[in-house]
Amino acid sequence: MLELLWVIVVIIVVVLPLFSASVKIVTEYERGVVFRLGRLVGPRGPGLFLIVPFVDRMQKVDLRTVTMEIPPQEVITKDNVSVRVSAVVYFRVINPGDAVVKVADYVRATFQIAQTTLRSVLGQSELDELLSQREAINLKLQQIIDEQTEPWGIKVSVVEVKDVELPDTMKRAMAKQAEAEREKRAKIIHAEGEATAAQNLRQAAMVMSEEPASLQLRYLQTLTEIAVEKNSTIVFPVPIDILSQFLDDLKSKLGKVESSEN
Repeated sequence: MLELLWVIVVIIVVVLPLFSASVKIVTEYERGVVFRLGRLVGPRGPGLFLIVPFVDRMQKVDLRTVTMEIPPQEVITKDNVSVRVSAVVYFRVINPGDAVVKVADYVRATFQIAQTTLRSVLGQSELDELLSQREAINLKLQQIIDEQTEPWGIKVSVVEVKDVELPDTMKRAMAKQAEAEREKRAKIIHAEGEATAAQNLRQAAMVMSEEPASLQLRYLQTLTEIAVEKNSTIVFPVPIDILSQFLDDLKSKLGKVESSEN
């Protein structure tokens, strides 16, 4: 009975800790990088697997996409404009062995690479390119950072320039430029309208010259429009062409009177 008790004690004290140390479980989004006597064996998982206690050592690596924000950076653009730019980088581990062996802290290393690349790329771009060609700059940043982190087993999927802060003097200058552009467009539109109106008036004048009655109708229409307004006095010029018919009738009547008197 005493021997059985000692066997149970040995199992509890020795075997169970060794068994628990040899059994490892990693989730679906993780991998366990196993080292055997200091040598890389490779990633294990997901699920349950066994390692050799005191011989193997395991380090878990998260495979999910990491969202890393780059705080605002002081950048001088190619046209010597000082701006503050912030960005966000999305990356994930695609080779857990390289992420553990080839770099001490892959998150910090990726952050430093992204920070320096952001300053370098934006420093080679002009302010207008930074404001209008954001997608091209994002793609360029993603390609450069991904190329530098690829040996570490890191895949950079997206880089986005999130915010661009301009100095107050530049904001005022851009506001004046935008206002000048709006005034320019307004003047061009007004001039085009005047040209179109002049062309239409020319065509209308040609039509009225062919039909004198249309000119009289236009005068009558103008009188009707003026009569709507409450004006006390209306001075309306009447062209001699309208009165010529009445003058001819008056002359003919006077001629008949003179001939009858004679």
